[in-house]
Amino acid sequence: MSDKASLLNERVLSIEIARVTERAAVAAAHLRGRGDEKAADQAAVDAMRREMNGLTVDGTIVIGEGERDEAPMLYIGENVGNKKGPKVDIAVDPLEGTTLCAKNMPGAIAVMAMAEGDTLLNAPDVYMEKIAIGPGYPAGVVDLDISPDENIRALAKAKGVKPSHITALILDRPRHADMIAAVRKTGAAVHLITDGDVAGVIHTTDPKNTGVDIYMGIGGAPEGVLAAAALRCIGGQMQGRLVLDTDQKRERAAKMGVKDPKKKYDLKDMVRGDCMFAATGVTTGALLRGVRFEADRIYTSTVVMRSATGTVRWIDAEHRKLDKFHLS
Repeated sequence: MSDKASLLNERVLSIEIARVTERAAVAAAHLRGRGDEKAADQAAVDAMRREMNGLTVDGTIVIGEGERDEAPMLYIGENVGNKKGPKVDIAVDPLEGTTLCAKNMPGAIAVMAMAEGDTLLNAPDVYMEKIAIGPGYPAGVVDLDISPDENIRALAKAKGVKPSHITALILDRPRHADMIAAVRKTGAAVHLITDGDVAGVIHTTDPKNTGVDIYMGIGGAPEGVLAAAALRCIGGQMQGRLVLDTDQKRERAAKMGVKDPKKKYDLKDMVRGDCMFAATGVTTGALLRGVRFEADRIYTSTVVMRSATGTVRWIDAEHRKLDKFHLS
């Protein structure tokens, strides 16, 4: 196959993965505000699996979710696609922000990333320490191994502002109480979120519009790899470390090829090859508009990114054939 033909196929595939997240988002959106997290997650999982199996790829889920919370999942090691295309690694979060969807709160999205085979971090569904900033800074400005207040001061210096001009986005969890206090002590602001740390990391890439300069804290490892895929496409810095705090977790990680349980991963460790990322809004948030329903059509908002070209596509789609969404 010529380079031109190969590139064409890759461009087509970047649009096809948007269809995957669109289907998952629409399925979950039908259960917005119903108070049933598992039902919404299951609907998104089923729709995403169904659509992925139509892709012209030989895909393997290397980052899924569900083990930690006993939620419905596209399980790690599951094969998807029609097996007629390239071998690819796939990371998924069919419904990031299940609570947000169940309560019809802002920021729930359907997300997936696809990369060349054997290039995505293959890790168990555990928690991950994370820190991320957007593009435009010297390498190593922030680091997981220094304190939160030191990271804030270092970022402020690199940005040429006072710490009081920095805003850190942190998940609102009891485990982050000391971190939140340390950040506030520097004079920096803290933007707390209840869920949705994939979008939270992406917010760091556009601080002028999102007001977020840095993401800090502990969240899910699947979300960490997905966020890393997005940053590989649009720029930024990120570090992550798996939280393997029990023998069982360490054993699971070792079986999946994690040799150093204390390893600090950077972007290129988590996503080593060319990758694509797609996210579709379920409920309207700062990143994407949620699904909108009308009598004979559905509207979706999606972002698609590709690392090789740095292309970011914002897709506002109008869907008229409702049977394609299994909604008849």
